[in-house]
Amino acid sequence: MNKIRNYINGELVSPLSKKYMDNINPTTGKVYALIPDSDASDIDLATQSAIQAKKEWGNSSIEYRFKILMKIADLIERDIETLALAESIDNGKPLTLARNIDIPRAVSNFQFFATAIKHFASNAHELTGEAINYTLKKPIGVVACISPWNLPLYSFTWKIAPALAAGNCVIAKPSEITPMTAYLLSKICMEAGLPKGVLNIVHGLGSKVGNAISEHIDIKAISFTGGTETGRQIAKTAAPMFKKLSLELGGKNPNIIFADCNYEAMLKTTLKSSFANQGQICLCGSRIFIERTLYKKFKTDFVEKTKALIVGDPLMEQTDIGAIVSKQHQDKIMSYIELAKKEGGRILCGGEKVKLDGDNAEGFFISPTIIEGLSASCRTNQEEIFGPVVTIMPFDTEEEVLNYANSTVYGLSATLWTDSNARINRFTNTLEAGIIWVNSWLLRDLRTPFGGVKDSGIGREGGFHALEFFTETKNICIKYE
Repeated sequence: MNKIRNYINGELVSPLSKKYMDNINPTTGKVYALIPDSDASDIDLATQSAIQAKKEWGNSSIEYRFKILMKIADLIERDIETLALAESIDNGKPLTLARNIDIPRAVSNFQFFATAIKHFASNAHELTGEAINYTLKKPIGVVACISPWNLPLYSFTWKIAPALAAGNCVIAKPSEITPMTAYLLSKICMEAGLPKGVLNIVHGLGSKVGNAISEHIDIKAISFTGGTETGRQIAKTAAPMFKKLSLELGGKNPNIIFADCNYEAMLKTTLKSSFANQGQICLCGSRIFIERTLYKKFKTDFVEKTKALIVGDPLMEQTDIGAIVSKQHQDKIMSYIELAKKEGGRILCGGEKVKLDGDNAEGFFISPTIIEGLSASCRTNQEEIFGPVVTIMPFDTEEEVLNYANSTVYGLSATLWTDSNARINRFTNTLEAGIIWVNSWLLRDLRTPFGGVKDSGIGREGGFHALEFFTETKNICIKYE
């Protein structure tokens, strides 16, 4: 059985407690690896390693950092098949998704920020005849990156790459549910020649490792992606310590469909935005609002295409919907389906666990589910489910659907389908969301800001926004003679 180890001071090491937890393959429901049950002592060891390394790494040339990060990107690309297979087994997502989306994006993350740091400019301001002011962008020192289980290597590298590019040393915590590709990344960093202590990866529970990160006096910034309640707890601990915080939290994203849209493109994309990665993407459009004149046709076609999706072994090429990440999460999703029924919802398709044969008989599968007949204010439409479950609802006016869309405490993303430029302008100005896709979904440019409003978080990731977060700005004023 594979025993995952922490990556501290350039070496793979056991947790100081020598304790381990089970790592379960969600496709089979069986233990297939062991995860370090790390605690505050491991975080302190990693932080001391980072403190020792921060001066040399922080003062290293941009060209040197560029070469190291590009080497890491090259090695991830070399190992794409190994990493994709590990991601699929660990997370339950279809292998085709990991191979074509998740691991290539990890490559792009390192490539992008390795290059971006070369173009990260400072400013100069002249007081004519009196003085010149200019700014320097300096690394913070020791920072933390905490990533979620739904896009394990994709999100992990999205945080680590800009932190390293900016000259910081990193304490990184992957999700304890999906630790495998972070462990494999440790080996890649060793092979790439990343100096000891620059990146430290500590595995374990959020209640132990995550809390220790939040409380550690020498960790000066935290970038976190995960649930809103966990983000609230991090802020409660870290804010009084004046740590910099970037929190990308939950979402309950609206997908708004007008009758004048490109119907075929909308239908194809809505199928993806509803059920990609088993609906376990923070950007999935789980509340679908359809203009009433189009509602009947959309419902018929959407249900038909959803029923045709194949729920199965993630390693099979034909599989569309893989396993839910854990038994606990499967139970949560099923509880919301039962709640929807109690709230008056009608299950148009799905709504049940799927039992596969053979080795996958104990796996955590749920059929893609469409529910109608619910009010916009019910719990099913207000709370984050984070699974292959969507609700559909007709609307008559722009004002009505805008009120529906903005009615939740979340504001991460929204999707709008229309051929009207005037409507696009109205909605993009009034939708309460940090990211709005018009006639598309999950079309990402790594230069753009990523983050939400309201309970979906604070701060922005991506492009120079990430580099700004991972640096401190210093102003120098020189008076002319």
